[in-house]
Amino acid sequence: MKILKELLTIEKKPKKGLLAIEWAAFGYLLLTLLIILFCYTKVQNPHAMITGRIQIAVTTLLMWAVYRMLPCRLVMLIRVIVQMSFLSWWYPDTYEINRMLPNLDHVFASWEQQLFGCQPALLFSQAFTHPVFSELMDLGYASYYPMIAAVAIYFFFARYKDFHQCVFIIMASFFLFYVIFILVPVTGPMFYYQAVGVEEIAKGVFPNVGDYFYFHQDCLPSPGWKDGFFYHLVESAHEAGERPTAAFPSSHVGIATVLLWLAWQARSRWLFFILLPLFILMFFATVYIQAHYAIDALAGLLTGTAFYWLFRWFYVKFC
Repeated sequence: MKILKELLTIEKKPKKGLLAIEWAAFGYLLLTLLIILFCYTKVQNPHAMITGRIQIAVTTLLMWAVYRMLPCRLVMLIRVIVQMSFLSWWYPDTYEINRMLPNLDHVFASWEQQLFGCQPALLFSQAFTHPVFSELMDLGYASYYPMIAAVAIYFFFARYKDFHQCVFIIMASFFLFYVIFILVPVTGPMFYYQAVGVEEIAKGVFPNVGDYFYFHQDCLPSPGWKDGFFYHLVESAHEAGERPTAAFPSSHVGIATVLLWLAWQARSRWLFFILLPLFILMFFATVYIQAHYAIDALAGLLTGTAFYWLFRWFYVKFC
């Protein structure tokens, strides 16, 4: 009852304008809208993309109006949840834009071969086939959104004064990753290996597939124990929203890195040490299930750290 009372109590100093995450969303919306309008004749579904952006903008303004009428923490939480739920729409939207550009997987697969002398995404799952290992990898990958929710909820209830900074860092990082995904069209092994053929990849052949992914979205099935509970969770997620996009850098690793930094910032040992093993599993899982090249995961680690400090500084300076 005490928690419910706190959630419904009218805030003494309600935020009057848009939240930092809403400004970030509008910034990304306008940037991508300009790209769509500039490339209108080349975009596959311009009307649906523009309509979707209008719906997001209207929903954002409606949530702001509801909060102005009832400025309590519960409405604020719903307001943030609405913005974070839009990520499920923004992610596949990157494919609609970046498929207009030449695919770069042949470049990244070649770099992978030069750096490691092999294709880790091809060999990793072949070397470790035990069901327990497979389920641990899929557990790590499936923990992505629960990790985000856990950190956001922790800040909301335990460190509310830092809650808006927390969700801004997470959401701004997502949007910057999406900008990179648009400008650097890499699909990842599960799509590229399917397009080229696993036999050719094993021989070290990495052809330029050009605009192949403008027309095709087929991918390899995830490797691992196909009767596993977490395996099916990962496969269901892929079927629901996976597109040939967003491979470099790994936003899974990048956002998970941001979450670790936020847990460290909160000085919550138990939160940090709950996230840490899931982060380690996720780091390796992105390569194991062939969603990413190994260099994507390493780049996710570096960009996640850079984004955390960049957007923490930006929030303190300007928000």
